[in-house]
Amino acid sequence: MNILHLRSNSDTLGIIASSLCLAHCLATPFLFLAHAGSSVFQDGYSVWWKSLDIIFLGLSFIAIYQSTKTTTNTRTKYAFWSTWLLLLFIILNEKLSILPLPEEVIYVVSIVLVGLHFYNKKYCRCKGEKCCIN
Repeated sequence: MNILHLRSNSDTLGIIASSLCLAHCLATPFLFLAHAGSSVFQDGYSVWWKSLDIIFLGLSFIAIYQSTKTTTNTRTKYAFWSTWLLLLFIILNEKLSILPLPEEVIYVVSIVLVGLHFYNKKYCRCKGEKCCIN
């Protein structure tokens, strides 16, 4: 994959990754409920299904890293990283059961990431070869 192509499409990658993460989070309770009695689901699906959290987190990191390299808005850069760190905390908290958090928190964070990528794609992109990061 060409690194210039990734830089120019990092917000698209972020939108897709965050949207898939949101869909994954929304679908999980329903899938576990639908297959509550199935031992096949509990042993097989849960391992790969739960690992999707980490995959989406990694894709989000790559997208945010590339987007913040070319954004023209410093506030957007900080918003990206603070939202990603919050997402990391929520996912680690879910895996380690550190604090009792409502399930809806991850939905809000995923939606914020999608919104940030849309905003950055529309308003904060560099136009030329050199980026004018503020």
